[in-house]
Amino acid sequence: MELRPILSTLLRSKVGLILIGAQIALTLAIVCNALFIITQRFELMGRPSGVNETDTFMITSMGFGAGFNVDTMIRTDLDLLRSLPGIVDATPVNSVPLGQGGWSEGVHLDRAQATSTTGAAIYFVDDHGLAAFDIDLVAGRNFKPEEVAMRPRRSNEWPPGVLITQKLAERIYPGESAVGKQFWLNVEAAPLTVLGVVDRMQMPWPRAGSRSGDVNVVEYSILVPQYAAGEGYSYFIRAEPGRRDELMAVVEAKLGESNRSRLVENLRSMQDVRASAYRQDRAMTLILGGVIAALLGVTALGIVGMASFWVGQRTRQIGTRRALGATRFDILRYFLTENFIITTIGLVVGVVLTYGFNLWLMAHHRSPPLPWFYVPVGIVCLWLLGQVAVLGPATRASRVPPAVATRAA
Repeated sequence: MELRPILSTLLRSKVGLILIGAQIALTLAIVCNALFIITQRFELMGRPSGVNETDTFMITSMGFGAGFNVDTMIRTDLDLLRSLPGIVDATPVNSVPLGQGGWSEGVHLDRAQATSTTGAAIYFVDDHGLAAFDIDLVAGRNFKPEEVAMRPRRSNEWPPGVLITQKLAERIYPGESAVGKQFWLNVEAAPLTVLGVVDRMQMPWPRAGSRSGDVNVVEYSILVPQYAAGEGYSYFIRAEPGRRDELMAVVEAKLGESNRSRLVENLRSMQDVRASAYRQDRAMTLILGGVIAALLGVTALGIVGMASFWVGQRTRQIGTRRALGATRFDILRYFLTENFIITTIGLVVGVVLTYGFNLWLMAHHRSPPLPWFYVPVGIVCLWLLGQVAVLGPATRASRVPPAVATRAA
């Protein structure tokens, strides 16, 4: 088939060519970048927190009675929790991974260091913390019971030994064993010694490191053997497999009955914590998914509408070609080729828009570069969409009888 007649016809229908081409170009640019953003969000939401999320939950106790003593409450509550049938272990906590609120400090490798090497999340736990969170110790040792102490309010002092995550160990002691090494959280106080290294434990802030581009920052965490004093405290509890929901109600009731001078609140499973942390990301994926579906649908309808209009306008031309011996397949191929040319022109412009949009996202939203394969995959998909969309009008054109087409005004 000669392309010259098709191009000549398209140049006489510049408005339709520009409209459909622009629509295809915008669709490619938006769809490719939106799919990339959705993929990033799924990767973010799929990152492991490092703790057992299936069988764990947390609950907060807040005292209000005149003789309320938080130190006594913590120890009494822990004895109660650990004695309940079905409870694997429990630990006091100030925060949990993905909890979106907590404590952080800068890590100094030298007392004279002006600025910290990196920041890290601080988790206050006791010697049962590893078992309650169900995290693995990959080097060194756990805390001993006698090393756990109450941290006075407004204190700047830190215990002599802590646990750190493997990612943090690799960051501050690259290529070395972290066990036995020292660092400072407060350069005016004594240094902290690394007693052990745990496999993984995310920060409470799921987007930590997004500004710096360091994806490992989110796993820079320090476990400290202290109870941070306050009016109340939270407990992280691990249940036997399959019994979490049952034991959540039991724990809430038992803690409420054991001490009437406090409120028991904020009962949440770790799955609830994760769902809350990524609520906005899930909403964004749904919105962008809807935008993609709408764009593809509108583009397909635009192609169908324009092709149908052109079929109606070219009835005499189609009839003439049929009368001169053109087959139904020739008519079908004509419209498919014409649409392929329009789509290709739009896609060429769309490639430029796609990378331009990605550069804008990189400059203003710290988005990573668009992987190379998104554009060719998008091009192939839109080529197929265009061919499928035009197939209906093209088929109807190929079925017009030559005699009826010739008599058309």
